[in-house]
Amino acid sequence: MSDAEVWKVCSACRNPIRLGAVHWVCSVSTCNRSRMALVFCTVGCWDSHLSTLRHREAWAVEARAPRTAAEAAAIVAAEPAAEAEAAPRRVVTGLPTPSPRSASPASSDKVADDEVLIVVSRMKKYIKERSQMSTSDAVAEALTLHVRALCDEAIRNASAEGRKTVLDRDVPRRR
Repeated sequence: MSDAEVWKVCSACRNPIRLGAVHWVCSVSTCNRSRMALVFCTVGCWDSHLSTLRHREAWAVEARAPRTAAEAAAIVAAEPAAEAEAAPRRVVTGLPTPSPRSASPASSDKVADDEVLIVVSRMKKYIKERSQMSTSDAVAEALTLHVRALCDEAIRNASAEGRKTVLDRDVPRRR
């Protein structure tokens, strides 16, 4: 295999991964940042990195390498700018990308509708420590809807008072 056909090498076994080939990435976001960018040629190679990084919950996600060297170069060129702008977000593969919300005082074009606003690990830990109960992943999305509604109301309250800063007094109190 020539170097022109190689996209990257497996992070575990160092075997080449060809352009356009199926490979595996870790579901944990810190393994997918441009600085680290772990890629694996097989699920077995992905599994070998679990013993080192000790993720609590992780799974292998099937991905496809760029089909051409030009496509790979374009992705690499765009990564630093995208990472600087991007907020942490949950990525669901296979679904269409949602359109940005319409611009209004309560929303922004930079905020995606599917962005989770809750720190899931801390929420699950809190529930576990308070009640010894497990927590469904869907709870984070439900709480995100509540947080969005509270934030939107706080924005409206600050705007009604002619301020461009949301203060704690703008946030609606618990019922």
